[in-house]
Amino acid sequence: MKAIQIAGLQDLKVVDVEKPQLRAGEVLLKIHYVGFCGSDLNTYLGRNPMVRMPVIPGHEVGAVIEACGEGVTANLQPGMTVTLNPYTNCGHCASCRNGRVNACEHNETLGVQRNGVMQEYAVIAADKVIPAGNIPVRDCALIEPMSVGFHAVARGQVVDNEYVLVEGCGMVGMGAIIRASQRGAIVIASDIDDEKLALAQQLGATYGINVAKENIHQRLQEITHGLGVDVAIEAVGSPTTYQTAVDEVGFTGRVVCIGYSKEAVSFQTKLFVQKELDIRGSRNALPKDFRAVINYLSKGSCPTERLVTRVVPPEQAAAAMQDWASHPGKTFRILVEF
Repeated sequence: MKAIQIAGLQDLKVVDVEKPQLRAGEVLLKIHYVGFCGSDLNTYLGRNPMVRMPVIPGHEVGAVIEACGEGVTANLQPGMTVTLNPYTNCGHCASCRNGRVNACEHNETLGVQRNGVMQEYAVIAADKVIPAGNIPVRDCALIEPMSVGFHAVARGQVVDNEYVLVEGCGMVGMGAIIRASQRGAIVIASDIDDEKLALAQQLGATYGINVAKENIHQRLQEITHGLGVDVAIEAVGSPTTYQTAVDEVGFTGRVVCIGYSKEAVSFQTKLFVQKELDIRGSRNALPKDFRAVINYLSKGSCPTERLVTRVVPPEQAAAAMQDWASHPGKTFRILVEF
């Protein structure tokens, strides 16, 4: 069967692999759509320190159950449209013992530390298969990245009437914007692309700030009446956006960090103390975050067609990835269709 493999620096190709065999406790999936995510782009560009090469990428999935192995419970049936929880958890580390399995010390994410599912068929443990109800199979590939943004809002303990800054309007940032808006917050989106900012406002942001054209400090001071934001969610992964989050959050505010900065970040640490800040990491997502995204998408109000930049067959995946690398600011999601 066909699969996509990243074998080295800017070396992405279609390979032939054996169709997996179904075993007890597992589910055989016919893969329909798989999204390229930021970690895949970093792998392609040689910037992902966590990846084990060569690797089949893919953990943002829309699939249909082909068959269920012995012992799989009746809530999973052939013909169901599903997505996947692509993370593992050991059950023994500090994170797992504290119930935060998304941050397992020994996590192996599909497409990073182990082969993913950017291929025609996949066999997955039944407890990692998530029924998606009436959501179209294409849109199921948006659930996982959106759930990461939902989880960040939970980590920030966002409540109604708070000012929430979301830096970065990619798929994860859009998830944070949607969830913060659902919770009644006043959401401020920042990015360098006007088209993304317009979509962010359609999805729930009250304000959009183009940091390439506007002074973000001045705008935030105007919007928050000089108080600063209550929560800053960093969804870019650059020194500039990390510093902005700490600078622009108000006294006793919360900073939630999603993005990985590829460079060291220097902070005025006195702000940590003076403002008595809560600075929190946010990693992956919990099952309840997946359920919340599914509930949201099931309503049919999300303009998902605007979140999918293009859909390509496997043979065009390398060209699509190269184009994304050349124009990163103009891409939401590239889906490979099998």
